[in-house]
Amino acid sequence: MEMKLKYYFKKALLTLPEKQRIVFNLKYFQEMKYEDMSEILGTSIGALKASYHHAVKKIENFLKEYL
Repeated sequence: MEMKLKYYFKKALLTLPEKQRIVFNLKYFQEMKYEDMSEILGTSIGALKASYHHAVKKIENFLKEYL
């Protein structure tokens, strides 16, 4: 089951728009703070939080559909 979850998780990440994928990767995998992301990406913290939230919801919905 774990292999299946990893497979679909990776597929879910690939369905995200580029900006959401970048924000998700930085926050989830790199554990980067929103303040640091804001400086690097030149985007407001509010916009980054919204992008992360939308990415998480899209991943959840994708996984619900396939698992």
